Amino acid sequence: MREFIVEADGGSRGNPGPAGYGSVVIDAATGETLAEAAEYIGVATNNVAEYRGLLAGLRAARELDPTATVHVRMDSKLVVEQMSGRWKIKHPDMKPLATEAARVLPATQVTYEWIPREQNKHADRLANEAMDAGKRGEQWSASTSTAELATSAARTAAPEPSGPPGDAAAGAARARAALAGGRGVAARGAADSAQAPVPSSTAAALADPSAAAAASASVEPSSAAAPAAAGSSLSGAASAPAAAGSPSSVGVPAEGGPASSAASPAPASSGGSSPHGTASPHGTASHRAAARTEAGGVAKVQADARAARAVATPSAGWAAADMGAPATFVLLRHGETPLTPQKRFSGSGGTDPSLSDVGRGQAERVAAALARRGTIQDVVASPLARTRETAGIVAARLGLGVTVDDGLRETDFGAWEGLTFGEVRERYPDDLTRWLADPEAEPTGGGESFAATATRIAATRDKLIAAYTGRTVLLVTHVTPIKTFVRLALGAPPESLFRMELSAASLSVVAYYADGNASVRLLNDTSPLR
Repeated sequence: MREFIVEADGGSRGNPGPAGYGSVVIDAATGETLAEAAEYIGVATNNVAEYRGLLAGLRAARELDPTATVHVRMDSKLVVEQMSGRWKIKHPDMKPLATEAARVLPATQVTYEWIPREQNKHADRLANEAMDAGKRGEQWSASTSTAELATSAARTAAPEPSGPPGDAAAGAARARAALAGGRGVAARGAADSAQAPVPSSTAAALADPSAAAAASASVEPSSAAAPAAAGSSLSGAASAPAAAGSPSSVGVPAEGGPASSAASPAPASSGGSSPHGTASPHGTASHRAAARTEAGGVAKVQADARAARAVATPSAGWAAADMGAPATFVLLRHGETPLTPQKRFSGSGGTDPSLSDVGRGQAERVAAALARRGTIQDVVASPLARTRETAGIVAARLGLGVTVDDGLRETDFGAWEGLTFGEVRERYPDDLTRWLADPEAEPTGGGESFAATATRIAATRDKLIAAYTGRTVLLVTHVTPIKTFVRLALGAPPESLFRMELSAASLSVVAYYADGNASVRLLNDTSPLR
């Protein structure tokens, strides 16, 4: 099921006075602006204009997808509280508007959130454009609007941390439809073209192998910290050779090191038309943006186009049509335990520690971030204490239960459990060298090899995809399982495990499509902890 965010606002210059509203529909998964609506409504109060903006936004969302869930964000405390049912509606001018708004979509599909005015700039600018147009004796026109451009510029200047995507179609599916000449999203069903929501850095990497190498290098920890094993829960331990004789570092950063977010989608564009200029698909603003930046942005556009083709057709047999809503796995590494700051191996064969106070605080912050996003539909956890505790904290905040799956457990590190990397290197140097060079090698004392872990994770992945097709599921697990999910999705070799960073309580996302393909959409996002 798709999820939209509707941001709406209204204003009156005089209260009552000349009034107008603005609303915008955003794809919750990608941040893409799908539709804008604005109108000058004559003389009215602020509250009436705000309700009119809400109505326009809900209707635009319904036209895009009547089955989608909608999260309304407004800076009007009155409208949010009244539509949430917590405040009574007494004003005679607002009762019919509230009743009408409640009928646009089923109540089970719509939620409401109050936000500060500075977070509602896009809708606010649209409302002011509508009032300015009314002052000139005109109606608002999408072709002259700069609200989306101004808002995008402001967000670029002061970016907000992005939460994990939801369960709407990922960029790969959108790119496939776009490149096949399929329909984009339009408020009135107009034909339009779409651009895949691929970050510019990712576009360059897909278009140019050397750029990809540079992007990979940027993820490596820069500090010369003590070596650690990539697959372990060394909670931010630093680096070790990826293989014997290799200069590469293990991608498990020291705690507090740089977090890498691999998929923060840039807005995609779609073109289209809108009758009377009152409600408009985002394409009009995007075309204006492309025209204004043409001279300086040709290279980026070309790179994005190459990236879209690379994402859309990575292998033979991908159909041009959208594959539908994927099974989306939001992969959460558990919070810190007492062993985390000590950088010790902590797998499934050790003492099974619980979260520390720091780890519980991390889980609370992640829970708050996921609650704000509102896209998680199910929670599945590893059976180990630290993951079950993390999952319990998050699930309680989301109002969900927790399912335990043994396939999500951490690797068993055998005799290395509870030891630091340095201690293992000192006591078992030959075993460690073999383990670093060969995914079939087991830790000392009969632990689990990375190859065995990969087989287990692949089977667990297939089972969960079948069980949660089209849904967004939070999997609360460990370093090695999460890195393995990502590695398998990318088709990367086993040594790639040593080239990924994964911090405690970080979020990563992989989406799985009906044709068997996967899309890595986020890696090691720690923004909820900041």
